[in-house]
Amino acid sequence: MQLSIVIPLLNEEESLNELYNWIASVMRSNSFSYEIIFIDDGSTDNSWKIIKQLSAEDPSVKGLKFNRNYGKSQALHVGFEKAEGDVVITMDADLQDNPEEIPELYSLIIKDHNDLISGWKKKRYDSVLAKNLPSKLFNAAARKTSGLKLHDFNCGLKAYRKEVVKNIDVYGEMHRYIPVLAKNAGYSRIDEKVVQHQARKYGKTKFGAERFINGFLDLITIWFLSKFGKRPMHLFGALGILMFFFGFLASAWIGGSKLYKLYQGEPSILVTDNPWFYISLTTMIIGTLLFLAGFLGELILRSSRDKERYRISETTGQI
Repeated sequence: MQLSIVIPLLNEEESLNELYNWIASVMRSNSFSYEIIFIDDGSTDNSWKIIKQLSAEDPSVKGLKFNRNYGKSQALHVGFEKAEGDVVITMDADLQDNPEEIPELYSLIIKDHNDLISGWKKKRYDSVLAKNLPSKLFNAAARKTSGLKLHDFNCGLKAYRKEVVKNIDVYGEMHRYIPVLAKNAGYSRIDEKVVQHQARKYGKTKFGAERFINGFLDLITIWFLSKFGKRPMHLFGALGILMFFFGFLASAWIGGSKLYKLYQGEPSILVTDNPWFYISLTTMIIGTLLFLAGFLGELILRSSRDKERYRISETTGQI
């Protein structure tokens, strides 16, 4: 199979038939062998009913329904797990991504031997203040932190070589940083393509302003994981030893100066009356705690992580 089209969605009943017809038209005109995998992330409208109807009419349509809303990352995770195509395309279900881009994205993976191609919505039809400006700041921070020279990390339209999606773990809200996850997994042939962005035709966006706050917090997380995720002791242990060492030196100096003054017969205050004694003691305690945090991090890495991040209540099609 050449292509797997993975489409996460939430309450998109108005656009699903139009999106399916558009994708199917592009697939047939280019003679692709393909599958379309819809992941219903806990929709409360008729989205799942429409997906089942499409699957009954076309065996290339497959669907999975979560029993509640788990988030886009979990939907992409299970979509990647089920995808069988040599190239996996992700796109949103709101008709803002153009299926006409798929043939060129496929070519950039197969013929140009890229691992991942990220869409770049160079011209956007979103609100300037609510989306465009925050998105520019977000992408600038992501470029600086990750080292990837991409203009639009969060574009839903992306193409992947099959091996990539089978070897990255999309969890939490890390769908924004899939290119960074791919880079950290050792896939270096990552590029971008300018894609056409279309104004939303139906409904309203499912993401509020909090997504930018969460995005920046996730960016810090992924930076930390990429630097120290495999070796937390290198950060916490080093900081802990450094703080303990300085605290110990400070307390030794306080004690030594006290003994020296007693030996010289000079008046001196009690060690416990010296504020620097408590500063040094606190520094030693914090250093010990940081060292223990690194040690616990190493233990956690060696234990298996719970993989059950979502529950599928129903499937349709041969999936």
